[in-house]
Amino acid sequence: MTTHEMPRGMVRAATTQGTTEGYMPGFGNDFETEALPGALPQGQNSPQRINYGLYAEQLSGTAFTANPPERTWCYRIRPSVKHAGRFAKIDVPHWKSAPNIVPDVISLGQYRWDPVPHSDQPLTWITGMRTVTTAGDVHTQVGMASHIYLVTRSMEDEYFFSADSELLVVPQEGRLRFATELGIIDLAPQEIAILPRGLVYRVELLDGPARGFVCENYGEKFKMPGRGPIGANCLANPRDFKCPVAAFEDREVRSRIVIKWCGEFHETFTEQSPLDVVAWHGNYCPYKYDLRTYSPVGAILFDHPDPSIFTVLTAPSAHEGTANIDFVLFRDRWMVAENTFRPPWYHKNVMSELMGNIHGVYDAKPQGFVPGGVSLHNMMLPHGPDRNAFEHGSTEPMVPVRQTETMQFMFETRFPQQLTEWAAREMPIQDDYVDCWQSLEKKFDGTPGEK
Repeated sequence: MTTHEMPRGMVRAATTQGTTEGYMPGFGNDFETEALPGALPQGQNSPQRINYGLYAEQLSGTAFTANPPERTWCYRIRPSVKHAGRFAKIDVPHWKSAPNIVPDVISLGQYRWDPVPHSDQPLTWITGMRTVTTAGDVHTQVGMASHIYLVTRSMEDEYFFSADSELLVVPQEGRLRFATELGIIDLAPQEIAILPRGLVYRVELLDGPARGFVCENYGEKFKMPGRGPIGANCLANPRDFKCPVAAFEDREVRSRIVIKWCGEFHETFTEQSPLDVVAWHGNYCPYKYDLRTYSPVGAILFDHPDPSIFTVLTAPSAHEGTANIDFVLFRDRWMVAENTFRPPWYHKNVMSELMGNIHGVYDAKPQGFVPGGVSLHNMMLPHGPDRNAFEHGSTEPMVPVRQTETMQFMFETRFPQQLTEWAAREMPIQDDYVDCWQSLEKKFDGTPGEK
C-alpha cells in the first residue's frame, strides 16, 4: 500500500493503471478503486458478505430515477449511521445561506474589495469561512453563495459535510489537503476542487496561511458546458479532471462532525474516524482540476466574443441557457482581433457577476483589482472598462498581444447576489470604486468620423 505522506495513518490505494500520483482522470466517469486488494466486490453492488468484514453503503447525489443517476457505492469499516449520533445546533457566525437579506445593506451597486487580510487567529475551514454574497434559497435548493476562506490551522479530529450544497474551491494563497471519504485531494493556487453534497471530509493546512474563494452551489451539480459550434475540443477537457483513489483511516478516536443542513450548522460526535471507506465505485465523487490546462478560444479575425466562451463549469437552472451558476476563467491568452476594441465591452447583464483575482492584472481594470481582491456587478447594472482601459483599448496598435501571468475567475448566477453584513461592514471595501467611470469623457460632437 502507498502510505507515504498520508495524513493520520491513512491507507491509500496503490497507484494502478490509469492513475497518476493517486488520482484517476476523467469527469463524470464511473470509477472504481480499492485501498486493499479484493475489497471491491465484483459483479454486484451489495453481496451478502463482503471481504474484510466491510459494510456496503450507497451515497446518492440524485434521485434514484434520475437519468443518469449519480451515485457511489462505498465499502466501509462502519456504516455512516455509526458516525452520527444526536445532533446539537451550533453557531458558525460568518457562514451565511440564502435568503440572507440585511435590511439596511444596499446590494444594488458596483462593488470592489481589497484582499481580506490574513488573521493571526486559529481559523479552520469552518471557522475561517466568510460569506460575501448569497442568492436564491437554500431551502428550495436554488441559487448559491460566495465565500472567502481564511485558514491558519488544520482541523483536528474534526470533520465537515454540507447537506445543502456542493462546494467549488478556488485557492488564492496557501495549500490545503482535503482528506475525504473517497480519497485525498491536495490543492494549490491555480487549481480548483469540487466537493459534492453529502461528502464527509477534513481540511488540513499544508502551507499557510491559506486564503481563497468558495462558490457554494445549492442547485444542480456542476457539469461541463455544452460547447455548441465550438465542438468537441478546447475549453476544459474531461481527462484533466482528477478524482482521488480510495484512502481510509481505521482510527478509534473521539471525532466531531459538523453538518450544514438547511442553512444551519449542527454537530455530532462519534468514537472513530468517519473516513473509513476502503473501496468504492461510482460517478458521484470529488475532483480537482488544474486551471492551467484550460484551453481558451477566441476571435481570430475581428470583434469581441461573449465571455461565455470562457466557461469552465456550469450548474444549470430551470431556464434553459440561463445558469444557476457559471464558473468562468480569464487566463493568459493571445489577443489578435483586428479593428476591434479588445478589452471587455460595456454592458448590462441579466446575470450577477462576482469576480476574484487569483494573480496578475485584469485587462478591464488594470489598477485597483489586485490578487485576492473581489468585485461584484449585480444583475442589470452597467459595468465595463475604466477610462485608462478604454483609452488604451481604443488606441492600441492592432498587432497580436499575449496577455501573460494573469488569472481571474467569475461566479456568475441568474439571481441577484445579496451582500452579507460582513461584506458590507467588515470586508475591506474600496469606497471609490464606483467613481472609476466618472472620468470617462464625452467624445460625441455631431460630426462623422472616428473620435
